Amino acid sequence: MSVKNYILAIESSCDDTGAAVILENKILSNVIASQKVHEQYGGVVPELASRAHQQNIVPVVDQALKKVNITKEELKAIAYTRGPGLMGSLLVGGSFAKSFSQSLDIPLIEVNHMQGHILANFIEDANEMKPTFPFLCLTVSGGHTQIVKINDYLDMEILGETIDDAAGEAFDKAGKILNLPYPAGPIIDKKSKIGDPTKFKFSKPKVEGLNFSFSGLKTSILYFIQKEVKNNPNFIEENIDDLCASIQRTIVDILMAKIKQASDETGIKQIAIAGGVSANSEIRARLKEGENQYGWTTYIPKFEYTTDNAAMIAIVGQLKYERELFAERTAKSVAKYHI
Repeated sequence: MSVKNYILAIESSCDDTGAAVILENKILSNVIASQKVHEQYGGVVPELASRAHQQNIVPVVDQALKKVNITKEELKAIAYTRGPGLMGSLLVGGSFAKSFSQSLDIPLIEVNHMQGHILANFIEDANEMKPTFPFLCLTVSGGHTQIVKINDYLDMEILGETIDDAAGEAFDKAGKILNLPYPAGPIIDKKSKIGDPTKFKFSKPKVEGLNFSFSGLKTSILYFIQKEVKNNPNFIEENIDDLCASIQRTIVDILMAKIKQASDETGIKQIAIAGGVSANSEIRARLKEGENQYGWTTYIPKFEYTTDNAAMIAIVGQLKYERELFAERTAKSVAKYHI
């Protein structure tokens, strides 16, 4: 009977506690406990997030194992998110992973959260085709916006990244200006479908190279709304769908212009997306349009593998396990962790 290399993965970088079990690129379980407590504050409160992780991590891991119908003794390694993320949240997941792997006397594998987002494209059921190397990945999450050149599974080069706010922050801050609940990104996306994206114009930052900037756009939206509301107190309510559509179009225009520039400069026409904001319907649609316009081949993973989840940590864990790239239990969690 062949030995099955079950790997448990733990994700706790922000406000979702995740645990997943992987076997040969196939995700057998992917359990996530989300935290609703942050909605009333309009953003993630780090202290509350770490406390919730402490409450959630044992039942989430227990459920992930039970869904696969295996015992902890059948695990061959534990993978966990070392960073980047909120330090308190990372410490909860890291401490649990270290103690769990030590008690079972099995290898510990550290994972870069951003690598996880990118390599989620290689999960067995993530998409119909897998990227071949090299390819470009537009990684768009709540705190990161990057264009990454992937030369091999664990060989990545950042070509451009945000110099201030990330695209996800731009969505959430715009939503706050429009009095939308947190997180605003999915709500803006939904309202955009019935709004006119050409109704309102917002300034696009001029940033050299392949870097991004979204802070100026946020300021442009704020000043515009303040001016219009001064003239008409009901301006937001009367134009909410068009405002959402126009804001989303502007953000996506900025993202698409940069990935097009990166493709032109590198000659690479294989384009993937990753990260929570990549669940946005317009980003996905515009990438598919690029196949006809620019001759791209695009890779768009399933929604469930775009937001923070342990499945993406599991695929990196498996790749590192196969290469025997194990971590020391003295490794410290890091809030900023470059690819």
